[in-house]
Amino acid sequence: MLRAHAAVTKALDGELLSEHGISLSSYEVLLKLNEADGARMRMSELAESVVLSRSGLTRLVDRLERDRLLERCSCPSDARGSFAMLTGAGRDRLAAARDTHLAGVRRVFLSRLSPGELDALGDVWQQILPESQIDDASCCSADGS
Repeated sequence: MLRAHAAVTKALDGELLSEHGISLSSYEVLLKLNEADGARMRMSELAESVVLSRSGLTRLVDRLERDRLLERCSCPSDARGSFAMLTGAGRDRLAAARDTHLAGVRRVFLSRLSPGELDALGDVWQQILPESQIDDASCCSADGS
């Protein structure tokens, strides 16, 4: 399982880096922000949704902010909290990278499994993932999103 995950992740990461200058982790952060209400999320929620430590997310957000793909905003109700907010440039980069990512998922993962195997894998993941994460586990959908 870990070797398969590493191989798929390495292939997808390499394509995004070479074609769009962003890592797979960066793509995931941009995607989560794009899907969020107001294109922004609290840093703690973003870290949890992309399965990164808070310090790992902070370093990644620093790079994305430096590249002007997102910006940090303070939280008016909590002086210690902050938001990450997607910028127009971040939305554009995400849109440009989306087709590359989805084609890569189809090629290195989905195309190697039959429809029955994909259904079975989806069933297995539903048994393994905590109930709260099942809606997030959509990588076995037909479009690879």
